[in-house]
Amino acid sequence: MLDKLNPDFLNMLYRVPVLLISFMVHELSHALAAYGFGDTTAKDAGRISFNPIRHIDPIGAIMLIAAGFGWAKPVPINPNNFKHKKAGIIVTSLAGPLSNVLLAIIFYASFMIYIVKFRPSLFTSMSTAEEIMYSIFVQFLIVNISLASFNLIPIPPLDGSKVLFSIFPDRIYYNYILKYERYGMVILIALTFTGYLSKILNPIVVFLRSFIEAVVEPLISLLM
Repeated sequence: MLDKLNPDFLNMLYRVPVLLISFMVHELSHALAAYGFGDTTAKDAGRISFNPIRHIDPIGAIMLIAAGFGWAKPVPINPNNFKHKKAGIIVTSLAGPLSNVLLAIIFYASFMIYIVKFRPSLFTSMSTAEEIMYSIFVQFLIVNISLASFNLIPIPPLDGSKVLFSIFPDRIYYNYILKYERYGMVILIALTFTGYLSKILNPIVVFLRSFIEAVVEPLISLLM
């Protein structure tokens, strides 16, 4: 039955639960980090939750179903509540992308351990269940590396911009940077349509893939 379905349609089906889990972990990590630094805004909004529904943006959910990609509802935070403001902003902002890197490491390590310990000949013959497992594994890697890479770009409202801007003195941030944050989405859209976004993303993606392999491969070597 599955082999009669369009591969693109199958990939979309696999991507939906992967995106729900990945978005949930990303936003939950932001919420937990903010709570750890003393800001209860996300907790009060019910965002410290493993329920993906609490993290879904309606338009992003429609795009998720229609196009196979989408976005989650940003976690509300109030940096003024942080015990250590700049450290809180940096850690809270990085928590989302780092959680996606950790997810990618977990799934990459789990799949490689499965191959090494139980199915060394997996790529020469796969059962239907293994084909599904492999497709989901690939989607977890692609989605989480892409999410982490995209959010690390230092353009508002992405997480990377919050990390970068927190380094500047408050005077510079409020007098100059804050005035131009509203144009962040316009810049991202322009970069997307001109093809420059992929040029910015590629080095980050390559670095994260190399980092994940560097973390996992020594573990796999111990098992061989």
